[in-house]
Amino acid sequence: MGFDTITHHYISLTDNTQKCLPLNYSAARANVSFMQSKQPLSSLIKILFFFFILLFSCPLVSPVRAGITHLLPKPQQLTANGQQFNIGNICISTSVLQAEWEDFIREVGGKVNPRAKQKIEVRLINSLQGVTLNADEAYRLEVTNNKITVEAVSSKGVYWAIQTLRQLKNRNGKKACFEGCLITDWPSFRIRGFLQDVGRSYISLPELKKEIAILSRYKINVFHWHLTENQAWRLESKIYPALNDSVNVTRMPGKYYTLNEAKELVSFCKQYNVMLIPEIDMPGHSAAFVRTFKCDMQSPEGMVILKRLVDEVCETFDVPWLHIGTDEVQFTNKTFAPEMVAYVRAKGKKVISWNPGWQYKPGEIDMTHLWSYRGKAQKGIPAIDSKFHYLNHFDTFGDIVALYNSRIYNQSQGSDDIAGGIMGMWHDRLVVPEQNMILENNFYPNVLAFAERSWLGGGSEYFDGNGVILPKEDTKEFKEFADFERRMIWHKEHSFKGYPFAYVKQTNVKWNITDAFPNDGDLIKVFPPEHELKASYLYNGKEYGTRQAIGAGIYLRHVWGTFVPSFYKDPKENSTAYAWTWVWSPKKQDVGLWVEFQNYSRSEMDLSPLQGKWDYKGSRIWLNDNEIKPPVWTATHKEKSNEIPLGNENCVARPPLMVHLNKGWNKVFLKLPVGKFSLPEVRLVKWQFTVVFVTPNGDKAVDGLIYSPDKAKL
Repeated sequence: MGFDTITHHYISLTDNTQKCLPLNYSAARANVSFMQSKQPLSSLIKILFFFFILLFSCPLVSPVRAGITHLLPKPQQLTANGQQFNIGNICISTSVLQAEWEDFIREVGGKVNPRAKQKIEVRLINSLQGVTLNADEAYRLEVTNNKITVEAVSSKGVYWAIQTLRQLKNRNGKKACFEGCLITDWPSFRIRGFLQDVGRSYISLPELKKEIAILSRYKINVFHWHLTENQAWRLESKIYPALNDSVNVTRMPGKYYTLNEAKELVSFCKQYNVMLIPEIDMPGHSAAFVRTFKCDMQSPEGMVILKRLVDEVCETFDVPWLHIGTDEVQFTNKTFAPEMVAYVRAKGKKVISWNPGWQYKPGEIDMTHLWSYRGKAQKGIPAIDSKFHYLNHFDTFGDIVALYNSRIYNQSQGSDDIAGGIMGMWHDRLVVPEQNMILENNFYPNVLAFAERSWLGGGSEYFDGNGVILPKEDTKEFKEFADFERRMIWHKEHSFKGYPFAYVKQTNVKWNITDAFPNDGDLIKVFPPEHELKASYLYNGKEYGTRQAIGAGIYLRHVWGTFVPSFYKDPKENSTAYAWTWVWSPKKQDVGLWVEFQNYSRSEMDLSPLQGKWDYKGSRIWLNDNEIKPPVWTATHKEKSNEIPLGNENCVARPPLMVHLNKGWNKVFLKLPVGKFSLPEVRLVKWQFTVVFVTPNGDKAVDGLIYSPDKAKL
């Protein structure tokens, strides 16, 4: 490597890491100019002299800035000051969350010492200059060499400052430190949450705590606990114990939460600055209630029972809100919803109700929760947006792109009428084991994407622009997603060890995809790309071109049809597409491969593919012209039922396929036919593919690979 090349790499590095200290950075550039102006030296002397300059002029190039550049969610305002607060003996001067501060200092390896020179000062003040939105959660954090100062309006803001400070931890040589900066930060939306549907599928209390604790670090502040469903009433009732009897439960009998466990989880959420919102769904989704009492909730006797249950729920949950459902039901009693809202309000709770659901006017409900594309916010009624936020339909790689880029209810920031959003994970279909509920729904990556969008605000669309397709690399949207992906993978490796986290880098995975050829329902019909790879084809007098796409997972047509844009603007049934790329490997090696052509939703009764077939579309894949066969499917049943679990159909729910890469270029070729968009075996056909090379354990992407559909020169 020549001197000019080294100089270029050094300057690129410092530019991309927000530069090292300005004085040292300028000195380094000056010294480079000085060197270039002198008489030629030998290449070796130049290189050694350059690294001498790099060592002594700019000792803080890469490691010191790492903490600032991986903050997630991004702060609203951040200025680096080049200082560092060494973690050792620390004096804490605060009465706000004092125990939390002491625990935090011990967690990061420091010691609390009242006489220490290194100090943390926390002050509650009336307002933060420049903050007008959700000020109760805002904070100002300044880190200098000897002092950390936190200012906030309430303890909520102080708690979020601790979470940011946790991410600022780094190392300066052998010493741990917090990176110096000034941050002023606040959330764009006041509700930033996730929903767990335990009414259908019980999730253990330790698992719920694990999710709440880790996600609170990323400023998620709401846990929506959907406790009742057709399958089961998961909250203990001491008044009506028959509700929890196994005879009245159709899934996971005997699994429910005691009232003491519910109180325990409320306390746990408060400890982590998370508001728990319990949901008792009424009058729909209530078959467990009907089985127990032999009457409908809307009947006179049903309402008497339900009110006694509401008494028990309100006494158990020391929280401000109760969600009463009201979705997907025909109202036979026109006084039911207003009467139940009034009853809950009389208990001192505010009430949330699904929309579409009962039609409320301002003042008749405290908040609505939007689901499905029909959900509409109403002026004068705060709304939570969950319309396109159902993880149980998401794939691993495509949907997170749309999620990250999309504004919440198409708004850049919250308002009185737009409170925020909640990610929903609905367990319509039984998924076992428990970990697979988290893994197959890509739970943590999606919630991290939503955590940043709901905190930072903004976005480029509302699932209606590029949708699930990454735009071109030179666009602002691509660069922002790639930066989020970089930071998310850092957190996966440093904060999520041991968590089910099925995501690897995909912004470097590139494809050529053809226009779709008409197959007239013949899924095995052969088209020109199977004979030769070209930029365009003439077939039956019509030209078919190719376009590039980026990502490990590409939707040709989204599961929700054209509501969410995908690769084809107007996808047609009975079509065949082709995709290919070349993958350069620095060595011959055996690696893992994630591959699938129908990501199975967790809300459908779909049947597993036939043995020897990837799907019911006729999808196929070749590596270096050798066809890759699907694994042996573990589910072989032919009865469609939500109570019969699938097995290893989704690629993250099975070990990666082991394949061999040659040193140099490797050809990956896909045939992607589709017939009907709805089939007897699969109700919602996903015309898509997922292909990415991973380590044999599936934990990371394979290092050193280059995906190039044009076999570009290295």
